[in-house]
Order: sequence, then structure tokens, then C-alpha cells
Amino acid sequence: MRGYNIRAWAKLNLALDVGEKRGDGYHEMTMVMQTASLYDEVRIEPAGGGFSCVTSLSYIPGDERNLAARAAREFYTEAGLRGGARIYIAKHIPVGSGMGGGSADAAAVLRGLNALNGRPFTLPRLIELGCRVGSDVPFCIAGGTQLARGRGEILSPLPPLPDCHFVICKPNFSISTPELFKKLDAVPIKCRPDIPGMTAAMERGDLKGVARRMYNVFEDVPDRRHDTVADIRQTLLDHGALGAVMTGSGSAVFGIYSDPIRAVRARDALRRQQKFCVTAKNIPAAEV
Repeated sequence: MRGYNIRAWAKLNLALDVGEKRGDGYHEMTMVMQTASLYDEVRIEPAGGGFSCVTSLSYIPGDERNLAARAAREFYTEAGLRGGARIYIAKHIPVGSGMGGGSADAAAVLRGLNALNGRPFTLPRLIELGCRVGSDVPFCIAGGTQLARGRGEILSPLPPLPDCHFVICKPNFSISTPELFKKLDAVPIKCRPDIPGMTAAMERGDLKGVARRMYNVFEDVPDRRHDTVADIRQTLLDHGALGAVMTGSGSAVFGIYSDPIRAVRARDALRRQQKFCVTAKNIPAAEV
């Protein structure tokens, strides 16, 4: 098996709603998810045995605590392959940002190994494998614009988001997902995203209609760090964003722009306050 290079695309949550806690300990989720053009660079190489991962960030585990190494083992087991794999990842998606960097890496490994081995698995079968690795992995395999339910593994393709520009800003802290769920369970959810209205806007190709309905229930959780999240969101709106919202459990915030010049100005303004701020575009499923 020769080496293989593949991109691991970031995900953004255009809308995120949390339902009741299930018997398995997970919460019922309803999300509208979108692939963005920010990516990690992944290289997969054959190894005599075992599965390991080397990243550009020394503090990220290299064993099977890393979702990418775990995904490789799942693929080899399911495909009945011998040997192992060594994975190299140049990280560009910030860790702890809510953009699914670890899940994106795992998804890239599954897609890459499938290509290397003559595509033994269909896309739905790869998504099933991804479910075993992590909740966001199925979306990162499918990509594009999707309605995600359950833990995030039940996917329904949506009309592609009209061409647009994102400004993505991560403050200088991360937010623990388990911690945020615990806080959310302790407070009533007062507002929920209008996901039917958002999907209807997508069917019309109405970018403004989509952006007006962006909402994330996690932003309502009492947390002093959300003051910074709110400040970033307001800066994006002040610089012409059609809508702005925190992605996932945070801490990254993004705005949608139809005008690339306004997007660049917003990025530059936020870079005076926060270290990580980039522009990106929406990526359709066919390009994942």
C-alpha cells in the first residue's frame, strides 16, 4: 500500500438544537452542518503493525486516543486487512474550537484508506464505520450541507448552501463539551433554532434567510466565556455579516458574508483582538 494524502475539512454548525438526554447517555441532537474550506493535511502510510498518529501539535496523543488512529483500526478490522498504518497530520483546524478537527481527521483517514484499497466500502458503509469512532465523523465523511439528527449520525442531505464567505474566529480559550452539556441540562432552553425555516430558505437559495436563522442553544448556557463569544459575534455583525453564531460547543464563532471585501475587513478587525481568525468558503459534498 502506497502513501496517500487527503484533506480533512472543518465543519460548521449553522444551527444546533439539543433535545432530551437518551438512555445511552447521549442527547438527542438536531443540527444543520456545513463543510468549510479550512482543513488539516493528512498523510496515511503503511506500517508493519499497529496504528499511530503524528501531528504538528506535540500535545495531541499519537495512540488510539487519537480518533484518526482509531478510525484506521476500525477500517482494517472491517476490511480484514493485516498490518497497520502510520498517520501524519498537519493541524490547521484549531483544537477545541467546535469545528470537528479530530472528527475531520478520522473521516479523512477512513476515506483515504478506502481509496487506497480499491474502495471496498460504499459511502453509507463508511458512514457506519464513522459512527463507531465519533459523533461528528459521519458528517465529516459525507460533507456538504446536511441535516444531522440523533447523536449526529443520522444524516439527510440538504440543498447546497449558496456560495458565500465565512469569517471564523476562535478566542484564546476552549470550552469543554461535557461541561457545557452539564450546564445546559441545569437550565431551561428558552429559544430554539428555526431549522424548518432554515431548510426552506436553502431550498429557495436564500442566503440571507439562512443567515437570519442561525442559532446555537449552547450560547444560552450561563458561562462567563460567552461574553467573549458575544463580543466576537457582534463584531462580525458590525462588519456586515448576514448572521453570526458559535459553532458546536465552541469556542469558535463564525459569520456568513456575501461580500468578500467585507469578510476580509471583518477578519482584519478581529485579528487585532484574537490570534486565530481566518476567511473560508462553503464546500459542497461533491468536493469533500
